[in-house]
Amino acid sequence: MNGQTQRQVLLLFPEQLRERWEKAVAAAFSREEGLREIRLRAERPVLMLTGRGESFVKRDGGLTEQAERAYVLTAQELSRIVRHLCRYSLYAYEEELGQGFLSVSGGFRVGVTGEAVLGPDGMVKNIRHISSLNIRIAHQARGAGTEVLPFLYEGKTLCSTLLISPPGCGKTTLLRDLIRLVSDGSGKWPGKTVGVVDERSELAACVQGIPAHDLGLRTDVLDGCPKGPGMLMLLRSMGPEVIAADELGGPGDVVALEQVLKCGCSVLATVHGSGFEEIRKKRFLEPLFLAGAFGRYLVLGRREGRFWVEQVIDAGGSCLAAGIPC
Repeated sequence: MNGQTQRQVLLLFPEQLRERWEKAVAAAFSREEGLREIRLRAERPVLMLTGRGESFVKRDGGLTEQAERAYVLTAQELSRIVRHLCRYSLYAYEEELGQGFLSVSGGFRVGVTGEAVLGPDGMVKNIRHISSLNIRIAHQARGAGTEVLPFLYEGKTLCSTLLISPPGCGKTTLLRDLIRLVSDGSGKWPGKTVGVVDERSELAACVQGIPAHDLGLRTDVLDGCPKGPGMLMLLRSMGPEVIAADELGGPGDVVALEQVLKCGCSVLATVHGSGFEEIRKKRFLEPLFLAGAFGRYLVLGRREGRFWVEQVIDAGGSCLAAGIPC
């Protein structure tokens, strides 16, 4: 799998620039947990984030921890990379750029900063004079949810589940695999029709509407749509048994979730937080707690370079399990 991903990463760069990148990418993937991010900034050193931490790309293509030996990316080189990622048609990607990212071949998501172009409504319409890129390496951890999945069912019923996690503790990766497992089903639990609202194109990593990640054979993905309206659209149009969304963020998401739950759907969702008690204090989630919306809460953490489900908590606040690797 790493070899295929390395080849896909190299294809993100124009052919004339690949010689340097080939050595750097290979060196990054050889490290623990492989390559996670590539940070490109105009007239600044190039950084790669691996399981070991940050490293600079050297002028000869290797990696170093010494900034003075780092390769400095020119503004012209960055511009060539941007044009290549956009298939030499920036206009075609204007809408995505207005949201601050690009979804590119291979399922990678590229964050973008530069000069914001505002529309008449004051909202960001596009980004021009791009100065920074953050290439987030797409990966799918098959089996990440296998050990925790049995705790999410009561008989044949999938409990609505909220994943609680600080940044960088694998909530999107775990949610992705739980969607796949629920959708495909097993001998014990039949597969379910799952509707996914993928607002930031991270769960499915769709390219031209087609998911790059395997979210299961009964899963329908609404890509690039805000979560609140998207959940209601899926409810009306696709008849899902389960609706999944990443990163609940406000009252609009909660209102839509309440409607989904009234229609008998189970929900798989995530939220940023350090623990169960902290989440209970978030005001925008209060209606869901009062309604007993979630039957399970998964509290995620990280130990010694691995992701863990630190606690599985039921609707009453009791801990059902702890210390499950994922």
